[in-house]
Amino acid sequence: MRRLLLIAATATTAALVASAGAALSQDATMSFFVTSVGSGKGADLGGLKGADAHCASLAEAAGVTGKTWAAYLSTSDTDARDRIGKGPWFDAKGVKIADDVASLHSDANTISKQTALDEKGEVINGRGDKPNRHDILTGSKPDGTKIADQTCGDWTMSGAEGVAMVGHHDRMGLDDSAAAKSWNSSHASRGGCSQEALQGTGGDGLFYCFAAN
Repeated sequence: MRRLLLIAATATTAALVASAGAALSQDATMSFFVTSVGSGKGADLGGLKGADAHCASLAEAAGVTGKTWAAYLSTSDTDARDRIGKGPWFDAKGVKIADDVASLHSDANTISKQTALDEKGEVINGRGDKPNRHDILTGSKPDGTKIADQTCGDWTMSGAEGVAMVGHHDRMGLDDSAAAKSWNSSHASRGGCSQEALQGTGGDGLFYCFAAN
């Protein structure tokens, strides 16, 4: 009996150690943020390459290195959900946003005004703040796939032409509809793709960045 108890205790200890090791090995450093600033040229981000580089530059300036960053943006031939790796992702305060791509695009994600922080860990202005900056560029449907012709020319346009789909990082809108509360697919921009047009509906040319590795 004593031998069986010893074996059981040893097995339990080993399981606890393994569990603790797995928890410690999970990297909870920042792997998700909203850009504190956009390109300054509205929805012209220099395409996906330019947007990814902007994510990397902001992250590195905030002291987060060694990660491969991808902008959460869809284009005419790319789905945002396929660009961002497998997860899990954490904000600048170490709060888990989602475990994986499926949970990110479900009610299981924890994206809110309090967790969709910028790369410096600061809260982004939302509805009710001045200026409101809650419109986040995505070009995506709620499931993270592309929306035809709503990517401002695949993020190369900054004039009066074009349209971009945006989400609300604060999960607030004009009503209680699912679209108004959507973090990635709330409504289309109005008046084009310029900085002024994006600001006119409560945006500032900001977008989401995810660590893809």
